[in-house]
Amino acid sequence: MTIFALSSAPGRAALAVIRVSGPAAGDAVRALTGRDTPSPRTAALRRITEPESGDLIDEALILWFQGPASETGEDMAEFQVHGGRAVVQGVLDALARLPGLRPAEPGEFTRRAVLNSKLDLTAAEAVADLVEADTSRQRDQALAQMQGALALAYDGWRDRLVALMARLEAVIDFSDEELPDDVTTGLMDAVGTLRTEILAYLDDDRRGERLREGLHIVILGAPNVGKSSLLNRLARREAAIVSSEAGTTRDVVEVTLDLAGFAVTLADTAGLRTDAGAVEREGMRRALDRARDADLKLALVDAARWDKTWAAVRDQVDDSTIVVANKSDLDPVSRETSSLAVSCTTGEGLDDLVALLSQRIRESWDGALAGPTRERHRAGLEQAAAALERAQHGEEAALVAEDLRLAATALGRITGRVDVEDLLDVIFSEFCIGK
Repeated sequence: MTIFALSSAPGRAALAVIRVSGPAAGDAVRALTGRDTPSPRTAALRRITEPESGDLIDEALILWFQGPASETGEDMAEFQVHGGRAVVQGVLDALARLPGLRPAEPGEFTRRAVLNSKLDLTAAEAVADLVEADTSRQRDQALAQMQGALALAYDGWRDRLVALMARLEAVIDFSDEELPDDVTTGLMDAVGTLRTEILAYLDDDRRGERLREGLHIVILGAPNVGKSSLLNRLARREAAIVSSEAGTTRDVVEVTLDLAGFAVTLADTAGLRTDAGAVEREGMRRALDRARDADLKLALVDAARWDKTWAAVRDQVDDSTIVVANKSDLDPVSRETSSLAVSCTTGEGLDDLVALLSQRIRESWDGALAGPTRERHRAGLEQAAAALERAQHGEEAALVAEDLRLAATALGRITGRVDVEDLLDVIFSEFCIGK
């Protein structure tokens, strides 16, 4: 079956791209233009008409990609039409009336690329990530994955496993014959080395997933130290209510920022104090829960009320915390505790705070581009490592061989080299239509 879809964003625009993929793609071009397909990868200006009435729909550029040398591995056509809603809908309606064509399902173009071996599963997932990328680092991560950064590592480990399996199978199949001494020498050491490499790769504090999903920064502090004001200053809009009344913020207020190219969710939380009511206590519980899961924390202290407000956050300060002294315009005196002085009223020190946050983020997550980006990857790697551990302690060659096979299968499932059909529905369920 041939599929079609609008691949550019819906709504009014200068141009819109409609893609067609499948055995009837060439027939679709001929039916809507009255002419044969252009030369492959050559844009041609054509009149698009209703196949039945001959009414003109648009004048557009047509591109033709002959399979298997196309993105999906099938014959493909692109109609680059004017972006008005009536034009786009007219082309889609005309395509829908052609025999052998139907609208594409979410992710179906990329799914066909996987089935036709144009992409592995990690590259296909990266296509979706690239569409969803909000920051330059998310874009870089998706591009690296789409170009094979993950598949290269996973397939490399699998290829080494297959070589080890071949050596072990030789031992099993020719156990009655004399074999070269080096067939089994070092085999278990090689298995252990491979497992160590996979475990070291997994020991990354989930940086790849956190970079893809966005980092979390939580602002903590006593009531009225300026948490909401700081959130608004960093967000450059009035995202949180600012009031001199204590306890104004009783739930978590979030904004999304781009810091140093990283997607960051910044959270303003309820003030921490001992004499809070029931609602505020629930807000404080949520604040502390968010702090435990945060990638970075901003412990905000009132420079003019240091002793009292420092006591509220002191127990939350650790290596992932930046202590910030607000209202420095009222009390610029430095304190013994290392802190960064800012004023949410005058803006003093805020550029320094953004620079420090950006530096801390880059130092911690710059190496996350080549790590696993999904729980699916991590689960497969953990299964492989567990099978390798069993193999290391196996006493019978046949059982060791089976564990090596299970490890290779777990790695192969990540890239789609084995059992690909079982994973497709899960992976492509979150894709947009037209991709």
